[in-house]
Amino acid sequence: MTPLQPDRARPGALVPVLAFSGIVVALMQTVIIPLVPRLPALLGASSADTAWVVTATLLAAAVATPTVGRLGDMYGKRRMLLLSLVVLVAGSVVAALSDSLVPAIIGRALQGLAAGVIPLGISIMRDELPAERLGSATAMMSASLGVGGALGLPAAAFLAEETDWHVLFWVSGGLGLVAAGLVLTLVPESSVRSGGRFDGLGALGISVALLCLLLGISKGADWGWASGSTLGLFAGAVVVLGVWGWYELRRPQPLVDLRTLARRQVLLTNIASAVYGFAMFAMSLVLPQLLQLPEATGFGLGQSMLAVGLVMAPSGLVMMAMAPVSARISRVSGPKTTLMLGALVVAVGYGVSILLMSQIWHFVLASSVIGAGIGLGYGAMPALVMGAVPRSETAAANSLNTLMRSIGTSVSSAVAGVVLAHMTVEIGGVALPTQDGFRVVLAVGAGAALVAVLVAAFIPGRRPAPAPVPTGEPPVPDGRTVTGRVDGVAGPVPALVTVTAHDADGAVVGTVRTDADGRYRLDVPAGPLTLVAVEHPAVHEAVTVRAGLAQRHDITLPPDTSAPPEPDPEPLAGAVGVELR
Repeated sequence: MTPLQPDRARPGALVPVLAFSGIVVALMQTVIIPLVPRLPALLGASSADTAWVVTATLLAAAVATPTVGRLGDMYGKRRMLLLSLVVLVAGSVVAALSDSLVPAIIGRALQGLAAGVIPLGISIMRDELPAERLGSATAMMSASLGVGGALGLPAAAFLAEETDWHVLFWVSGGLGLVAAGLVLTLVPESSVRSGGRFDGLGALGISVALLCLLLGISKGADWGWASGSTLGLFAGAVVVLGVWGWYELRRPQPLVDLRTLARRQVLLTNIASAVYGFAMFAMSLVLPQLLQLPEATGFGLGQSMLAVGLVMAPSGLVMMAMAPVSARISRVSGPKTTLMLGALVVAVGYGVSILLMSQIWHFVLASSVIGAGIGLGYGAMPALVMGAVPRSETAAANSLNTLMRSIGTSVSSAVAGVVLAHMTVEIGGVALPTQDGFRVVLAVGAGAALVAVLVAAFIPGRRPAPAPVPTGEPPVPDGRTVTGRVDGVAGPVPALVTVTAHDADGAVVGTVRTDADGRYRLDVPAGPLTLVAVEHPAVHEAVTVRAGLAQRHDITLPPDTSAPPEPDPEPLAGAVGVELR
């Protein structure tokens, strides 16, 4: 073992390091909040122009997340995690040295490019941790985005009030440097890679589509939702996404495997994630405003930004505490149940906030209940995604799931802005949102949480193993062990082969690497299986669907990735040859 490249993971260090890295990225997103009202004076620009300091981070994160995830699967998740943290540090330094608008926007855009840290961290955990620790670890990593946001707000508000505003970015840069050093010394590089050639045109296509979509959402209120600019961006997003999807389906090694995303479990989880992101963001939009509005409104509490941060901080601690609870529920009842329960808790939290909004403790209670629901749901999402994709596609799949949540929060911000802009009252010559307007936004958040419950209900859940098909082999009550050998056409096994088992629904039920002689062993449930053998870095697939309780299956990899062999016209009894692309 060397300090620069650990040979294997030490779970006691791996989980805290990756979770800390996720929290640092979340702090990067929070650090700007106390400065937003002061940016025009600090940067010598108009409010409309300084809004790009926030928008640039959102757009950069949307572009980076799917691209970095795919690069992590291809070239190494640790490598891309380190690169993301280095870019975060660089962006923090640029922002800390800026006194005008353009450098500030560039620095914030660079910070946004680090958004892939959390899905990359989850993917590293899947590769390195034992199964019994994976659930709680990924729940903690997934919740780190909310934890960092909640805990970072009071710290950022304190620094903004007590020190020069540049200190906020120096601190975020220093934390990023610490995170990079810890990853460099304590996190190993996974050997699970998909290999292949990077789909540059696919990356460009999805980047353009996301930029059009999110720019239209974030600027629609300023430009007008019916303006030519807004409608043109939305139309462009639809057209580019359509062409991009057509192109990706015809690529042998696409940036995003749309066929994998179309699997019921992955598709519904991503839809539920977007709705969940919409629901959770209403808390971040409404509660701080209610706390800060002047008491003259009759419902505002007139608190400072620092007080707002302290009120919201307990929700971050609750999210962190719910990570092991989420993993335990998922282990007993399945992540689908955990996701549904989390969404229900979020809806209850919004119900509490609608009824109780006159005392500080009311807001602490409501935000903590909503935080508990977010912690439960965020812990279940990566488990659902990873349960339906091969190990070699983990980072890309988790990155897209994170992106779906971000899209949901962006839409939530736009909807809340429209509602509050149309439900106002004039106080002292200033138009302020009414209390009923805030209640409507909270009710919309509760409704979105219930929609997430409904969507999650259709995600495939755990089902009993099918009745065994007679094969002349002794039955195994709860599952079976499948063994075999992987060879190339010429005989010798390739240097690195991963064998993944999928059940009848396409969910991954087991994965393992072959040993030096090409042998593998998989403990899997009883019932029909799909075995996928993947050679790295050149991706060769040999796929066989075998019914019943066969316990031995040898695999020969095809010689050419561009021309996989045709299925055996005379398959063995109880087996059917298929091609999965």
